[in-house]
Amino acid sequence: MKRVFAIADPHLSARDPKPMSVFGPAWEAHPDVFFERWRATVSHDDVVLIPGDISWAMRLDAAMDDLEAIAALPGRKVLLRGNHDYWWPSIGKLRKALPEGMQAVQNDAVRVDNMVVAGTRGWVCPGSHGFSEQDDKIYKRELERLRMSLDAADALRQPGDRVVVMTHFPPTNPALEPSEMTRMLEAYGPDAYVFGHVHHGADRVIRSLPSIPVHFVAADAIDFWPQPILEL
Repeated sequence: MKRVFAIADPHLSARDPKPMSVFGPAWEAHPDVFFERWRATVSHDDVVLIPGDISWAMRLDAAMDDLEAIAALPGRKVLLRGNHDYWWPSIGKLRKALPEGMQAVQNDAVRVDNMVVAGTRGWVCPGSHGFSEQDDKIYKRELERLRMSLDAADALRQPGDRVVVMTHFPPTNPALEPSEMTRMLEAYGPDAYVFGHVHHGADRVIRSLPSIPVHFVAADAIDFWPQPILEL
């Protein structure tokens, strides 16, 4: 039986190293820890979802060092763009460049065996500190992109398929108030929902939704161990 794992926010920087230890001791030499714990957990037949903040690179050619290092790890990978993935080009260009065994979702969905993975980046939610008119515009755009992703999942979905939805940002504000995004997720009812992004204030991150398994998988919050999501 194949397993599905998830881990977000590896924040790699092979081409131009950027130490992350300024964000806390958990990030000391974190690439080595990330790769070691992946190899200790994931097997060749497994699938790993990576919902964003993959590389600090600014261009795709620079990010390829990090993407190829991840591609060399066990398992198949599905990527989603995070707010720091400045290197991420158009989805068509990215899909042509990705190493074998690696897929990407961007406001759409992809199939991996009998699983469909949908996703969009997301954004800070209404009620967050400093939420602005510009944030509201981006948030509403991301809601539409989530809707597009779920529609794409429906188009790919076949009887017996499992569906996993990814966002990079959490679907609520730090007060964990219901949002249009949580309502959309609850109405769709995927088999699992995963997200990352939050590195401070993990105690104010949503951990459950009615009838939907929720997985908060920011790398430092899970001690860099890929987290089991479901089995196929």
